[in-house]
Amino acid sequence: MKNLNKNSIGAAFIALFAMFVAGTALAEKPEIAAPLTPLAEDGIHDPANPAITTLQDPVESMSAFPKDRRGEVQWVESLNKGVITPRKFLTGDTGEGEELKELDLDIILKNTAQMPHVRFPHLAHTRWLACSNCHSEIFLPKAGANPISMEKILKGEFCGRCHDKVSFALWACERCHSVPHPGSPPAWWK
Repeated sequence: MKNLNKNSIGAAFIALFAMFVAGTALAEKPEIAAPLTPLAEDGIHDPANPAITTLQDPVESMSAFPKDRRGEVQWVESLNKGVITPRKFLTGDTGEGEELKELDLDIILKNTAQMPHVRFPHLAHTRWLACSNCHSEIFLPKAGANPISMEKILKGEFCGRCHDKVSFALWACERCHSVPHPGSPPAWWK
């Protein structure tokens, strides 16, 4: 790998990743549309239902939201800028139920081969999700207890329960693989 420049490393990774996806993950992945997909095409709403025209189209409703380099909504930046203000409880800010408890704890996942390690920021998630959204049905809260892999994520498990559906796409590798280590390639997306 020493003789490859950053563009060839990125191209090689993308080609290998595409072959992997074409061979396994997408064939088994349910079709769920990205957040900015028109409601009549998202696979969730019934396009034949006349009420669909009363709902605001996602492109319109999210037009003021900050976007990333791919044009996808930057949810954490939207939260930080006050574009959105999540409820404290399911029933509102003064409701009943499990209160959101912010947790500022990063977990570094190192089983990433030559890709940069993954930083999982609890704070970005716990500012609008209760712990019970993920623990213990999706993730067991114990070190080493979650056999996370890109194949499983692409099949909708672990991080794939939300990412590539209601949160940013899995194709923005650098959003998760953000912690360089000896042996990881330079950032090819810059």
